[in-house]
Amino acid sequence: MTEDDAKLLDAYDAQMRGVPPVRPVGAHYEQDGPLVRIVGQFRGFVTAPQDLGLRGAELDALIARQRDYFAARGEAVEWKIRGHDAPADLPERLRAAGFAAEDQETVLVGRADELAAAGAGQRPLAEGVTLRQTTDPADLARVGTMLSTVWGMDMEWLGTDLAGRIEAAPDQIAVLVAEAEGEVVSAAWLVFRPGTQFAGLWGGSTLAGFRGRGIYHALVAARARLAADRGVTYLQVDASDDSAPILRRLGLRAITTTTPYVWTPPS
Repeated sequence: MTEDDAKLLDAYDAQMRGVPPVRPVGAHYEQDGPLVRIVGQFRGFVTAPQDLGLRGAELDALIARQRDYFAARGEAVEWKIRGHDAPADLPERLRAAGFAAEDQETVLVGRADELAAAGAGQRPLAEGVTLRQTTDPADLARVGTMLSTVWGMDMEWLGTDLAGRIEAAPDQIAVLVAEAEGEVVSAAWLVFRPGTQFAGLWGGSTLAGFRGRGIYHALVAARARLAADRGVTYLQVDASDDSAPILRRLGLRAITTTTPYVWTPPS
């Protein structure tokens, strides 16, 4: 890792590891030792510092409390860890407590102004494809339906989640949809983090029949312009193996990895 990358990682750990600044409608936060659990969303979520400061039996007890708390609610819970987190045996202890790892992603960071400038020279969208920003609940429901098709699982809940975030803080999230042939074919959103140098890029999935038309690049560039206009310095992405090479070509830098560990109640 270069010195510049190390500085980006330090800034990421200092500014992006705490409680999200916008609390979705219906959610609440609860502190448990060094971590915070977020309750009242599609599934529970645990956010923690880079080093939990606990080892051995104390760490096992902390993990078990999160599992048992959400088990009592009949809900799943996600504990997202990064590749440089401590202690190093945290993944092993999560697995021992019944958490299962989902796909690893790469954490990438890039400058908003550079991404916005690069996007200005990109090729235009294919004919018949349009991009627009929306807060309409009907559009957000269509996003959930589109993502359910892309990923082959029920993601209808995401439309409600996005609507709740917009209701809670409309100036802290920007949802963009790409439309073609009368349907939403891709969507992505930008989440601002007031008090930090960062904003997050999320979404970006596209229906299979509409890939290769410049939609993904256009969504990145549009969000970069929104972020740069708001004075955001850095954009951060948790990127899949499919997206990471594209984003690296656009100038984002890999600083660590992230893996969700999920506990799910027995059927």
